[in-house]
Amino acid sequence: MQTGEQGPFALAVYGGRMAATPGLAFLAGYQAALRALWAAAPEGIGALCATENRKLYPADMTTRVKGVLLTGCKDFVTAGDSASWLLVPAREEQQGEPVRLGLFVVRPDSAGVQLETGRPLPLVPDIPHARLRLEQARGERLDGDGWNDYVKPFRSLEDLYVLAALAAWLLGVGVQHHWPQSLVLRLLAVLTGGAELDRQSPHDPAAHVLLGALIEQFHALRPELDSALEATAGPWADLWRRDKGVLGLARNAQALRLQKAMRAFGISSEDEAGVQRR
Repeated sequence: MQTGEQGPFALAVYGGRMAATPGLAFLAGYQAALRALWAAAPEGIGALCATENRKLYPADMTTRVKGVLLTGCKDFVTAGDSASWLLVPAREEQQGEPVRLGLFVVRPDSAGVQLETGRPLPLVPDIPHARLRLEQARGERLDGDGWNDYVKPFRSLEDLYVLAALAAWLLGVGVQHHWPQSLVLRLLAVLTGGAELDRQSPHDPAAHVLLGALIEQFHALRPELDSALEATAGPWADLWRRDKGVLGLARNAQALRLQKAMRAFGISSEDEAGVQRR
């Protein structure tokens, strides 16, 4: 999949609208986020492989690079063996230096690369996943800092594009089955807000505040969406019930980013203390 003349946000919306399931809509949003992160991404499905032992921060990573060869393990490869290229952060600092990450492009069919396919997950079970093992596998380093330029902003990009893709999937069901006009229009408003947010830098605190507002706007629709889906003939309610939790996987990280961004604007709320306690 290439962006061509369309930007990543348009791809997320189009992919979500055409997806048969919320899981496939999620994958469309995830792929769009990768292309927003790396404009030169090649054709085919990609994956960002960062977490190790369910931890994400650079100091917790043990995957290292020596020259151009990477050794280590990553917990999760979205799309599993369907991925044709992988983005792998690895530590590259020398002994005694501060932790520093590079980001490397790794081909799954290269020597020293092993994908261990996992069992289907309760959420989005139609999307395969795998664990990645690297043993002196060759990687191509991308320009910039692996953490600040790639891993950190990807978390916000993924939140935006996955939300847009799932909202587009719901919109498609709603239009096909003649949901109330007010609900269809409010789904369109979520997508309109997402299109505006897409113009902002994921490094800007204002983007995190706007993303928080967009997520709240969508959550306010959830009761009405659930009711509309339950009243709609077909598998849609069961599919949504099964997969809608994918939007909550990064909820605490989202909340922490939002509170930090709001503090940058001198705004605090009663929710902040609760977020800090979790």
